[in-house]
Order: sequence, then C-alpha cells, then structure tokens
Amino acid sequence: MTVREAIAHLHAIEGAIVGADVVEYNPAQDVLAEGGVQVFALIDHSGEAGKVGMKMRPTKLLIFGNPKGGTPLMIAAPSLAIDLPLKALVSEDEDGKLWVSYNSPEYLQQRHGVPQDLIKNIAVVGTLVAKAVE
Repeated sequence: MTVREAIAHLHAIEGAIVGADVVEYNPAQDVLAEGGVQVFALIDHSGEAGKVGMKMRPTKLLIFGNPKGGTPLMIAAPSLAIDLPLKALVSEDEDGKLWVSYNSPEYLQQRHGVPQDLIKNIAVVGTLVAKAVE
C-alpha cells in the first residue's frame, strides 16, 4: 500500500474551533466518556517535541475504546489488535483550524478481515468524533 492509499483511508473532520490550542482542547474526551468509551491515553506529540527543543503545531493522539466492543473483534481478527484501541489524531493546521482524523472502520475491516457482523462495534467512531468537534 502506498502512502497515498493509506491516507485515503483516513477521515478528517474540521472542528468548529479556530485558533484552538489542541493541547488545551479536551471536550473530545468528555464526548467519548458520555458515549461509554474509555480514554486509555492521550499522547501530546507537540508537547514532547517541545521538550527536545523542536516546535510543531499542536498535535495530540487520543487512544480510546470499549473492551466490550473491541474484544470480540480482536478474537475474530487477532491482527486488529495493532489498530485497537481506536485512535483519533487531533491537530491544528497552519491556519489555526482544528482537525480530527481517524481510520475508517471500513479500512480496518478490509485490512484485518473483520467479519461484517462485528464491524458495527467500532462503526460509532465517526459519530463520536463528529460530535466531539462540534
């Protein structure tokens, strides 16, 4: 798979916030919690870059999921464990706009051969991400 093909599987949603410092932007975590989804980790890429003297636009990786929903998928398609828990990349572009990007469930299904009847367990990711950036 080429880089262009891999990027084609990313969904990106523009947030309503302009000029937001995503390092301080945490409503996405609240929306996930309301949806019964656990936030496992928040990786602050731009913050870590700053610690080593490098500057990058605000960028965070939110790692989240629901073991009750994700475990059956990993049992059926063990390689999916490399992509679960789900991830959302929260970043700011050069114009100060907030973006949230994530892998489409269809891409993950194709990549790992997840049975059609189980993909619904992670299909909610798009709805949750869209709600988080309203």
